[in-house]
Amino acid sequence: MFNLIVLAARPRDWTHEQFIDWWRGEHADPTYDLPGLRRWHHTDLTGALGETSEGWDGLSVLSFDSQEDLEAALASPEWEKAVANVGDMRGRRIAVMGEERVMVAER
Repeated sequence: MFNLIVLAARPRDWTHEQFIDWWRGEHADPTYDLPGLRRWHHTDLTGALGETSEGWDGLSVLSFDSQEDLEAALASPEWEKAVANVGDMRGRRIAVMGEERVMVAER
């Protein structure tokens, strides 16, 4: 799998719950249609280890079969629609991508 990982924080005038509801609701709708999307995991961040990791609200891992499939998704009209949905939200985000390696399979 090749993953796009997005770590995001809400705008200052939103509650954590409001942000997670938006991310898993209205913002999720255009994301479901991304071409080549194989899996999407979303984590509602409820705690942090160390003060440098505080202040984040959610993490999404969008998985594709290959880097080429992810790049095709990022070039798609569906991605443009998802980005447009974010608009000028004013929250913070970090987006990174890379190849996944399973270190421990489900037990």
